[in-house]
Amino acid sequence: MPAPTTRLAPGDPRRLRELFSRTGALACEHAIPSVVVGLAGREGDLLVPELIEYIESALRMEDAIFRMTRERAVLFVSDVDRARAEQIVARLVRDFCERFAAADQPAVELGYYEVRAGSREVSAKEVLPVVFGAERN
Repeated sequence: MPAPTTRLAPGDPRRLRELFSRTGALACEHAIPSVVVGLAGREGDLLVPELIEYIESALRMEDAIFRMTRERAVLFVSDVDRARAEQIVARLVRDFCERFAAADQPAVELGYYEVRAGSREVSAKEVLPVVFGAERN
């Protein structure tokens, strides 16, 4: 008898693991590249949570976002390479700034990790230091 499936809350760490697993499966089993994007703002910046909500509402059905904190999120953008993911995120930030007038633009740092078609599975332990840390490229 299969185990009952439960719907995971948006901030549940098991959901993050699920998203990494899905990204790895797309790359490995279906030869679909993806890009994991780390988005981090200054703690207490009131615009960053609004930006994250805006990006979440603008993503395609096949893409996903995981909020780690109010000012930090991980985006999963599928069927694109890094250059295209950078263009998508830049456009979303630009659109946000145009639609929601504010004295300053949201100050966010972006990190990218490309999961190429045919890659093996990826893990949070491997990706998060790259998109949020000193290994950022």
